Amino acid sequence: MSIFQPFDPDDEPKWRKLRQLRDVPIRLVLPSLVTLLALCAGLTSIRMSIEERYDWAIAAVAIAALLDGIDGRVARFLKSTTRFGAELDSLTDFVNFGVAPAILLFVWSLDETGSVGWIVALIFAISVALRLARFNVALQGPKQPEWQSRFFVGVPAPAGAMIVFLPVYLELVGVPHGFLTAPLVIVYALAIALLIVSRVPTWSAKLVGRQIPRDLVLPLFIVVILTAALLVSFPWHTMSVLTLAYLLALPLSWRSHQRYLAADAAMDASAESEAAADGQARRDDADAD
Repeated sequence: MSIFQPFDPDDEPKWRKLRQLRDVPIRLVLPSLVTLLALCAGLTSIRMSIEERYDWAIAAVAIAALLDGIDGRVARFLKSTTRFGAELDSLTDFVNFGVAPAILLFVWSLDETGSVGWIVALIFAISVALRLARFNVALQGPKQPEWQSRFFVGVPAPAGAMIVFLPVYLELVGVPHGFLTAPLVIVYALAIALLIVSRVPTWSAKLVGRQIPRDLVLPLFIVVILTAALLVSFPWHTMSVLTLAYLLALPLSWRSHQRYLAADAAMDASAESEAAADGQARRDDADAD
């Protein structure tokens, strides 16, 4: 007696149901495959951290971040956005940008402080989880002004994972690992965790790919090629500089966000003033009649 349900091609309702389950368009599968590749990269980063191959561990997280930026664009391009893909993406992001960086930092330096270092690693990972949960809830919230898409609320998880590695970059560059390394990493990791769960507006990577002025096309090509060449030739120096540039840009993104808020407030005040003036004019006309 077979443990599997027999297939009866003459049973029309079952046949249709099986065809519906079997015939899945490939465009619905591709984004999830990219997400699973990113998860493999994150899990590989954890293995590299355990083996104390920190350069490869960081590279794996960087690959996961690159794939994370691709899967959503692939889904939108193929019009294959699904609830399953969104849930899988969130779970993958937690592993790649919460768990993997926390384990790397703990194995590399935080274990020197014992339980305190482990608590810091937990705080960082939990901060990423909370940020992802808040992001998912915000997607179901009220519609925001169009300019809000230019900003993230807090530091996004992939960026947080890459900038929290700054102490590791510096050691790979040649900065010695001393007795103050672990305490400084604790302070720095906690600061990045706070930025991740904060409401500090940060520029969104979604701006990449929008239209740019014609006179900036060639300079953009040069900057991208130069950055890629520097990453290949001097990866840790380049990542250190990019991390510091990102942190220094946070006040600029906050100021830009405040300008948009001020412009919205001015428009609302102008609309209210016009409405009040129009109402007063109508009342005056009514009194004249």
